[in-house]
Amino acid sequence: MRVIVCGGAGFIGSAFVRDMLAEHEDWEILVLDKLTYAGNMENLEPVASDSRYAFSKVDIADPHAVREALSAFGTADALVNFAAETHVDRSIADARAFLTTDVFGVHVLLEAVRDHGIGRMVQVSTDEVYGPIRTGSAAEDAPLNPTSPYSASKAGADLQALAHRVTYGTDVVITRGSNTYGPYQYPEKLVPLFATNLLEGQRLPLYGEGLNVRDWLHVDDHVRGVEAALLHGSAGQVYNLGGGHELTNKQITAAILAALGRTWDECVERVADRPGHDLRYSIDSTKAARELGWVPAAVFDDEIKNTVEWYQEHIEWWARLKHSDDFEEWVDRWYASRQGIDDESPTHIAQESRG
Repeated sequence: MRVIVCGGAGFIGSAFVRDMLAEHEDWEILVLDKLTYAGNMENLEPVASDSRYAFSKVDIADPHAVREALSAFGTADALVNFAAETHVDRSIADARAFLTTDVFGVHVLLEAVRDHGIGRMVQVSTDEVYGPIRTGSAAEDAPLNPTSPYSASKAGADLQALAHRVTYGTDVVITRGSNTYGPYQYPEKLVPLFATNLLEGQRLPLYGEGLNVRDWLHVDDHVRGVEAALLHGSAGQVYNLGGGHELTNKQITAAILAALGRTWDECVERVADRPGHDLRYSIDSTKAARELGWVPAAVFDDEIKNTVEWYQEHIEWWARLKHSDDFEEWVDRWYASRQGIDDESPTHIAQESRG
C-alpha cells in the first residue's frame, strides 16, 4: 500500500508513520508536513533511513505544492490527514491559521484526492467538535456544537469531507479521537507541559479548580484506531476513538505529580480559567469496536508513568522546543542545577549543543 500522510512530523502523525512502517512491510509512506512549530523532523528519525519512507515539506493549504508532491510520488492508495493547528489557547488568541490549515487545507486535500484518483482519505478529527457533554457520551450522530475557534475549524473540515462524499463520491472516512497523550507530544499540551515543568523545577499552571473532564487516549491506541478506519472503515462514516479514561484535570495533574514523586502544594498554582473552557467531553466508541474491531488497549496508570518517564529520558528533545532561543544557556543552567543531585545529568546535551 502506498500512503500519503499529511502532518506526519507532528505528534500523532509521526507515531502513525513509525508504527505503520514497523507493522506493514509492504507499505510505502510519503510524509507531507509544513514543519510549523509543532512539526519536528526528530520525530521521524527512527524511520529516516527506511527506503519505504519519503518526506516533502509542503503546506496543505498550498494547492500547487500539494499537487506537485502528489504527482512526484505517483499512484497512491490512500491519504491520511493529521495536519492541523490544534492548540485551543492559540486559536483563541488568533484563529486565522486554524481557518487556513484546518478548513481550507482540508478542502485542498479533498480536491487533490479527487483529482489524483487516490482510493481513500482519512480525516483525523477530534471529540471537541461535539462540544461540552453534560451527561452520557456523544455518539457519531450527535449534533456538532464546537465552542472554540479550534473545534469550529475541525467541525468545518468534517462537514466538508462528508459533503465531498455526497457530492463527488469521494471515499472519505473520519475519526474523532479524544485527548491523546504519549511520547513526542509538543510541550504546550497538558501532559508534556506539566511533566517538563516539573523536571525544570517550575510550577504547574492549573486552570481554575481543575474540574474539567477529558477522556484520555494513548497515542498508540489512537494510531491503531486510525489504521483500522483506513483499512476497514466504511466510506462516508465517522468513528469515535475514545480511551475510556475520563479524568478531571486535577486527577491527571495528580498522576503526573505521582510519577515524579512530587507533591501538590509545592508544585501546583491555580491560574485564571481560559474563555469558553468546556467542562466535559465524552464520546461513545461502540461503533469503532463493532465495525472496526478497535478497542483501546493501554492501561492508563502504566502508560502515564511511561510517558512521564519518556520526557525524563529525552530532555534534549523537549528542551530544544521549550528553549529554542537560549538552548545553550539553558543547558548550562540545567547542568549547574543538577550538580550533586544525581549521577545522570545530561552532559551529552551540552556536548551536542556545541557540535
